[in-house]
Amino acid sequence: MVATIIASEVIKKKRDGGRLSPVEITEFIKAYTEGTLPDYQMSALLMAIFLRGMDEPETLALTSAMLHSGTVLDFKEIPVAKVDKHSTGGVGDKTSLILGPIVASCGLAVPMISGRGLGHTGGTLDKLESIPGFNVNLSLSEFKSAVKKHHIAFIGQTKEICPADKKIYALRDVTGTVESLPLICASIMSKKLAEGIDALVLDVKFGTGAFMKNKSDAEKLALGLCSIARGYGKKVSALLTNMDQPLGNASGNSLEIEECLEILKGGASAPDTRELSLQLAAKMLVLGGAASDATSAYKKCSEALSSGRAYEKFEELCQIHGGHLKELPRPKFHLEIKAKENGYIQSFDTEKIGMVGVRIKAGRAVTTDVIEPTAGIITHSKIGGKVQRGDVLYSLHGANLDLLKMSEAELAATIKLSDTPVTAPDLIWKEI
Repeated sequence: MVATIIASEVIKKKRDGGRLSPVEITEFIKAYTEGTLPDYQMSALLMAIFLRGMDEPETLALTSAMLHSGTVLDFKEIPVAKVDKHSTGGVGDKTSLILGPIVASCGLAVPMISGRGLGHTGGTLDKLESIPGFNVNLSLSEFKSAVKKHHIAFIGQTKEICPADKKIYALRDVTGTVESLPLICASIMSKKLAEGIDALVLDVKFGTGAFMKNKSDAEKLALGLCSIARGYGKKVSALLTNMDQPLGNASGNSLEIEECLEILKGGASAPDTRELSLQLAAKMLVLGGAASDATSAYKKCSEALSSGRAYEKFEELCQIHGGHLKELPRPKFHLEIKAKENGYIQSFDTEKIGMVGVRIKAGRAVTTDVIEPTAGIITHSKIGGKVQRGDVLYSLHGANLDLLKMSEAELAATIKLSDTPVTAPDLIWKEI
């Protein structure tokens, strides 16, 4: 243990509602990362933080300690702005795979350190790995070279990036402290700041399929994340977006890749996915200095799609990572769930839709679960949509027919119909 602090005194101080100093936070995190402080003391501090919270200076200090526990990338040799997007996750959330190529094709650099799916939310890396041969395990030097040459690359969190976060997150998962706002903010922002970015756009979701179920909690999270970004001198913008229904049509890895490809080729069968991707990409262009205002940025992003430049950049991305796009696997089986009555779609239990995805192996209940890349769900209508008896509400896809059959009733129960017309919710609620 580092001599400048006594771990038990730090724990008691936070337990009793005191403010921890930057030195106390930094040394505590350093000792735990190095293995000189045991899990039980880190667990005690996490619970004290969960119960007592942290103010803005404490959260900044925690973020800094986690950030500097490992390598912080530097892309100063790249003469354009480095921008990224972070989403708090949801069902069918695939915008990174569209906006990344859009923004890179518009001249900015997009270094993305992405995550894997766990529970009802999908993971960008899992989606990409459904493309045969796609390697997300580039070394940091390979990642930097790819971003420098191609202005885009995707990797997961390596052992060099924020090792404190990786170790602490595993502990939060088993100690009931995942939902702590300062812990969430420090975890997210330490990884994003480690990318060496100049600007960040946040997609903070609320609703039945989001981590934050209501607008108020989502706004608090967005404000906390923006505060940290500004504290580090980064340009930042946050959109608060609706996750009361799956985003787009497809939920599931190879199915989502297909939806992204259709949009990148100029299609519009999933207008909500397309629109949110364009809105987020436009924010990235403005923050990165590639456009002077939101209107011109949106126009540039739309032209990147219509001209085919964004699709070409996605093909280039696949070449960087060794992915064989033409070999994208197709599901062996599919089942349809049909409406038993007429009505208007009133609501979805989006989190349960995501958990059905886990049951059919499109996602993970625990980190050791193996994903079946073609498993997934197609949602055929949206809130406010009119359906007739016999219309297809969902399609279940995958390689295991028994799993699909076992999930039919559970998936059918996630949708609620109304006898009267229903107003569709706004996709974007607010910008911060």
